[in-house]
Amino acid sequence: MALPTSEGAGDARLTGLAPIFDARVRLLILGSFPSPASLAAQQYYGHRQNHFWRLVGEILGEPLFELPYPERTARVLERGIGIWDVYQACIRPGALDADIRAGEVNDFAGLGARAPGLRRVCFNGQTAGRFAPQLARLGLETCVLPSSSPAYTLPFAAKLARWRAALEPVVFMSVL
Repeated sequence: MALPTSEGAGDARLTGLAPIFDARVRLLILGSFPSPASLAAQQYYGHRQNHFWRLVGEILGEPLFELPYPERTARVLERGIGIWDVYQACIRPGALDADIRAGEVNDFAGLGARAPGLRRVCFNGQTAGRFAPQLARLGLETCVLPSSSPAYTLPFAAKLARWRAALEPVVFMSVL
């Protein structure tokens, strides 16, 4: 949703989405900021061409892409996966991360208290990945993954291999 601002046309301040996060989360996937399609739908990775739900669905063995959004989010939480973004608000004309300006970073300090089992944070792309050192200082494992965006032209199979290597060890670990 765009908030009014006194800046020029196309410079509206945008507010991101609430996190998909609860006490069961062991792995958090952080993107940069929702695309215009995601903001309009009020859904993470709401653009039909984004590979996110296909990637995570392949790893979990679930048809996430075909499910209604509330079912998708329930299934990832059941498997200990949270979803959020590094920016809570920004100015960004269009959908490219390179155009993000005046970004306000989300407050990550309380993550461990909210999800005591949180072990790893995976960053969806290089823009989000710039925040890996900040989360590593909180004692979390971090990794930067190839972007799930269709604008990042790495073949799907190559993206999937990297995502699988990062997510499977945490998602499929037994919970005591």
